[in-house]
Amino acid sequence: MSRPRCDQTPAWGALQVALAARGRDFDLRTAFAQDAQRFEAFSQSAPHVFADLSKNLLDAATERLLFDLARQCELLQHRDAMFAGQAINATEQRAVMHWLLRYPAAGHDQQAQFDIKNVASESRQVHATLDAMLAYAETVRADAAITDVVNIGIGGSDLGPQMAVLALDDFVTPDKRFHFVSNVDGHELAAVLRRVKPDSTLFVIASKTFTTTETMTNAASAKRWFEAQGGSDIARHFCALTTNVAAAQAFGISTTFGFWDWVGGRYSMWSAIGLLIAIAVGAQGFRDLLAGAFEMDQHFRTAPLEQNLPVRLGLLDVWYRNFHGFTSRSIAPYRSALRRLPAYLQQLEMESNGKRVDLAGQALPYGTAPVLWGESGTNGQHAYFQMLHQGTDVVPVEFVAVKKPRHALEGHHNKLLANVVAQAQALMVGQTDTGGHRHFPGNRPSTFLLLDELTPTSLGALIALQEHRVFVSGAIWGINSFDQWGVELGKVLAKGIEAALAGGEVAGLDGSTHGLLQRLAP
Repeated sequence: MSRPRCDQTPAWGALQVALAARGRDFDLRTAFAQDAQRFEAFSQSAPHVFADLSKNLLDAATERLLFDLARQCELLQHRDAMFAGQAINATEQRAVMHWLLRYPAAGHDQQAQFDIKNVASESRQVHATLDAMLAYAETVRADAAITDVVNIGIGGSDLGPQMAVLALDDFVTPDKRFHFVSNVDGHELAAVLRRVKPDSTLFVIASKTFTTTETMTNAASAKRWFEAQGGSDIARHFCALTTNVAAAQAFGISTTFGFWDWVGGRYSMWSAIGLLIAIAVGAQGFRDLLAGAFEMDQHFRTAPLEQNLPVRLGLLDVWYRNFHGFTSRSIAPYRSALRRLPAYLQQLEMESNGKRVDLAGQALPYGTAPVLWGESGTNGQHAYFQMLHQGTDVVPVEFVAVKKPRHALEGHHNKLLANVVAQAQALMVGQTDTGGHRHFPGNRPSTFLLLDELTPTSLGALIALQEHRVFVSGAIWGINSFDQWGVELGKVLAKGIEAALAGGEVAGLDGSTHGLLQRLAP
């Protein structure tokens, strides 16, 4: 599907004019002083998420130009093509249908809202797999003999489940302990194995192909440990999340749950890859997670551009990256349970939109994905916030806060909320009545996302919001957000280097690589 590229649209030129005329010198303090309704104009509710965009370097006229840009880049058509099951992953000729993983089963009232006849067969498969996976999760939850569950995967097979299980800690069964192993560094697996026993542990091997080097190395080591410790029932203590059933059976695994080639790894927590989440929070908790994401899907599909939160966030990202020249964004979740959210969003955005060519394979003359980084508040305040307030680079910050706590400890939550609101205020207003080291320039932009509560439903909505926001910016940039060829080269080269470390000869190495291998030799 050929769409106009953003830099070749009239809106792109109009935005450049707007930047020169009022964007470069835009001052948030002045904007609030001149417009008493600015908060109302630049804030909105979406399913389970309230967003305050008013502290961003943006006025209504510029946002209208961004909406023009979206229309001229045929964003809505691209969105509709995804929801119609078209192969918008052009380099791999695949559909992009992670949204179908959270679509209700046929017969539900919501079915009338969207015609899925083009993907009806896939929808039936999705729900058959979901029902089987959740039934197995409930069996594990009810098995008192299993006290520890170890997820062995990497990338999307690790980040999503780990982020969600940590985020939903208040809903996690107290009868199990959950562990995540992703790194091929054996210290990580060894540390987990020291804390578990073979007769009370379930290992979940998460690899679509059952060939991922890191995952299969860890899986093989876990199996050797299990057998060396006297374990004998591989079928009971190991299961696999994979499409390669034959390889799993050869490993000794009889319980497998698969998914489809239209599920990218960074979008896979909604699939069988979410088994750890389901074991942790139960079948209903997992269904609630899917339901929250579905509500955000419907918002993205149906809300007008001007009230479409994923669209507004994605366009804001383009405005900052390509016009203001901001190269990074900081994620600051003020809820400790969301401490893995920055890492999760790093993969989601930088693996999706870290591309240098357009859909036709032509080099882009403009930047794409910003660098995402961050830490949970208030920890980040005592680490990198110094740079955010007084550093030489302007870094937009995205705060995530939760209104209601799930603990009864007196005084803690108000202090937490006071800090997150104060940081957003301080970034904007600064401190300009003093000079030198105590001068804060202010006028530093931030977005504030607020959840009423952190629940499976609201978490699902928050993550789907971020997925669609990345879709929007990628669509505007005219790139394929759903492949990840950049992951492959290092993997290929590592095989030859591993052989060299084992004593083999590798020809044609550069001087640095050869020198490092010499230093690493036994």
